[in-house]
Amino acid sequence: MKSVDDMLKEQAVPVIVLDKEGVITFVNEAFEKEYGWKKSELLKASVYVIIPTALRQAHNIGFSRFLSTETPTLLEKPLRLPILCKDGQQRDAEHVIVADKQEGAWRFAATIRPLDGV
Repeated sequence: MKSVDDMLKEQAVPVIVLDKEGVITFVNEAFEKEYGWKKSELLKASVYVIIPTALRQAHNIGFSRFLSTETPTLLEKPLRLPILCKDGQQRDAEHVIVADKQEGAWRFAATIRPLDGV
C-alpha cells in the first residue's frame, strides 16, 4: 500500500496532495507539465479547480462520507475520471487515491495519469 509520503517522492507520474479540507498542498512537476497548471496557481486552492463542475457534488459527497466514517470505498482503486486542465479542457485520466493520517489529520494524494494520449 502506497502512502502519501511515497506519492510525494513520485516524479514520473502527475501527483497532487490535498489536506482534509480539500485544499491543494502539493503538486509535482509532472502534474504541471501534463495539465498546464503552475504550482503557484494550485497551492492553497480548492481541489475544485481541477474537478469538472458536473462531478463536484459527487466528490463532495464521497469526500465527506470518508471523513465522517473513515471507511474507504475508493482508495487505491483506479478510477477513470476527467480532470480540468489550465486551458479549460477536460482530459480523461486514471486517478489512484491514497490517504493517511498525520498528527490526527487526514491527507490525500493521487496519481492522475492521462488516458487520452495527448
